[in-house]
Amino acid sequence: MAHRLSYARETPSQTAGPYVHIGLVPRAAGFEIYDREIGAVIAGPETEGERIRIEGVVHDGLGAPVKDVLIEVWQANSHGRYRHPEDQRALPLEPDFTGFGRVVPDFGTGLFSFETVKPGPVPGLDGRQQAPHLTLWLVARGINIGLHTRLYFEDETEANAADPILSRIEQPVRRDTLIARRDGDGYRFDIHLQGDRETVFLDI
Repeated sequence: MAHRLSYARETPSQTAGPYVHIGLVPRAAGFEIYDREIGAVIAGPETEGERIRIEGVVHDGLGAPVKDVLIEVWQANSHGRYRHPEDQRALPLEPDFTGFGRVVPDFGTGLFSFETVKPGPVPGLDGRQQAPHLTLWLVARGINIGLHTRLYFEDETEANAADPILSRIEQPVRRDTLIARRDGDGYRFDIHLQGDRETVFLDI
């Protein structure tokens, strides 16, 4: 007797769901699971460079704060080197610099914030110099595929003008959605998921 093989069908795409914080940042959800959460510290006390604080709000299409979003951050150190095995350039790399962060907003206000050091410029895949920036990845309920964007700094005018990514965005109003504004000792960077002020997201 022949046996027919049956295969499980692919399940529909799912959003991150309401449990993303429990799995990735349990302390924010009220669960003391780990002594030290992954991504809690991007730059330790031995990391060189200008200490900065970045804060902002992620807005939905109606302008309301998205309070259940999770944001991951990747960056180079102040010398422009990544903590990645493929980055073997002869640049300093501090032992307590992870180059990776994971933050969530305040569940009441929707304000997210994190502290790090301002990154240095890095070369792109084509060898062209990129302006100092942070790479951000967002996931939340209602987002089927994580969203990638970048954060550049308004006081890096010359470097921003030559950046190969920013230069591909023709409309200044769209380019401005990737620029963090100086705010005291830190920077303000709001992200808009939809609407007239929608942030530029990158297809990576």
